[in-house]
Amino acid sequence: MHLVRHPYRLLLRRWNWKSALFSTIMRGSIFFSVNLFGSLEAALSALTTELIFRPLMSGLCGAFIESLRSATPRWAGSLLVAVAVPLVNHTVELSIHWARGTQKLGASVSASVLFSALSGVFNIFAMRRGVLIVGEGRGRILDDLRRIPGVVAAFVIAAPVAAWRLISQISLSK
Repeated sequence: MHLVRHPYRLLLRRWNWKSALFSTIMRGSIFFSVNLFGSLEAALSALTTELIFRPLMSGLCGAFIESLRSATPRWAGSLLVAVAVPLVNHTVELSIHWARGTQKLGASVSASVLFSALSGVFNIFAMRRGVLIVGEGRGRILDDLRRIPGVVAAFVIAAPVAAWRLISQISLSK
């Protein structure tokens, strides 16, 4: 509710430059690589488009995700990140690339959506652990980069561990 009342303070003033940087690199690479199958000119055009709009968009999405890192219940914050962020992000992305005439638009956006399926949930997972945040409790980017391998490992094992706990609880209740 706080986010609805104070969007300027929670999104624009807390624009997440770390999310903007990493997302621009990743999505620029995705759009460049996919469009390289068309031509070098198409790849460079798609990359340029990403370099122009992606930092603003990803910084805002990162700020939104960061604002939800303390949301309770946690699953609701994660669900919002998994659904709302990609919906807004890819609507804007599709519109901008369509207007710019990106050659391999369907394949590019599809690859970007697949990346979003994991990256949004990973971002909130990492931000809950104090990584990739720019607000209160932030660390230096070099410290974040040092912590990323451990956070990735924890992220990879989180789903199997949660499934194991659920199965154990079901077994114990019988």
